Amino acid sequence: MVGLIDLVEKLTTPHQLDRYLELVRPNFTLRDMRAEITHVRRSAVGSVTLTLRPTRQWRGHLAGQYVQIGVVIDGVKHTRCYSPVNNDRRRDKHIELTIKAHPHGLVSNYLHENAIPGMVLDLAPASGVFHLPAERPDRIVLITGGSGITPALSMLRTLASERYQGRVLFLHYNRSPEFVPHRTELEALALQHNNFRVEMLYPELGGDPNFSYDELERLAPWFPFAQTYLCGPPGLMKAVRTVYEAEQLEERLHSEEFTLAVAPSDPATAEGEITFSGTGKTVENTGASLLEQAESAGLTPEYGCRMGICFTCTAVKRSGCTRNLRTGEVDADPDQPIQLCINAPVGDVDIAI
Repeated sequence: MVGLIDLVEKLTTPHQLDRYLELVRPNFTLRDMRAEITHVRRSAVGSVTLTLRPTRQWRGHLAGQYVQIGVVIDGVKHTRCYSPVNNDRRRDKHIELTIKAHPHGLVSNYLHENAIPGMVLDLAPASGVFHLPAERPDRIVLITGGSGITPALSMLRTLASERYQGRVLFLHYNRSPEFVPHRTELEALALQHNNFRVEMLYPELGGDPNFSYDELERLAPWFPFAQTYLCGPPGLMKAVRTVYEAEQLEERLHSEEFTLAVAPSDPATAEGEITFSGTGKTVENTGASLLEQAESAGLTPEYGCRMGICFTCTAVKRSGCTRNLRTGEVDADPDQPIQLCINAPVGDVDIAI
């Protein structure tokens, strides 16, 4: 069968066979994976929940992982990463995504306003190391804030479906109750499973979460013996890490970033030029990420998450030195693939885009 597909694709060059099949039906493909939206719910303020029916290539996800979807907006395909919220053992293999519409989020706002049943999205296999281990710990703490609730919700739903007997604390911070997606279900799970504790806290006036050691000890005095999974805004991430580092529990803390926290760049300290050798453009280095500087130069490199997760924006650095905006590490090796969204030039750099 594979040999026959290869032969047909040779006959349909320069386009792949899927490019012709999608003209007949968008989710009819042989190689590419896609998903059709079957249900749309807008039950929480500022969020939309989509149920997707993936094509046969879908192999499922582990609770906590993310998927990359692609959506065409005004003729241009944009990709983003979202964590499924469904039980990872869902029998019908459908995927449920809850997407928060961020203030300047092109894709999230588009889907929040325009998603309807029948819409077809591109889909990539599940990825990420932030997930429940195959051998479940006997104590689990899930700490989330805002849209960071999504991977933890998949974890909690999966544990509930397995009739997990260990102890679980689900601690979520948000602006107010109406902004919490699946809040009613979370409260129901806590009532149905006496080993689950669900706590939702709402900082005054939408301020930073007031997470502290005392708060955690009050809710789960057994937390030093648990495995903790953390996903949320930078303020919450920092507060939780501070507590775990002070208690020497870093090895028990697992986290997923959904924002790229970096020190602001100072254009006055930026030096050198960036050459985009694929297009012949050269611009002065402003100190921003290579992705931002490419866009400022009028280029349109493909990207997805913009925070170093999906690798969509990877390009080859022909020469020069770059600094990783997350770790601070510098790399001067030539002819190396780098992620444009999390690397900034140090002096003269040549990127093959």
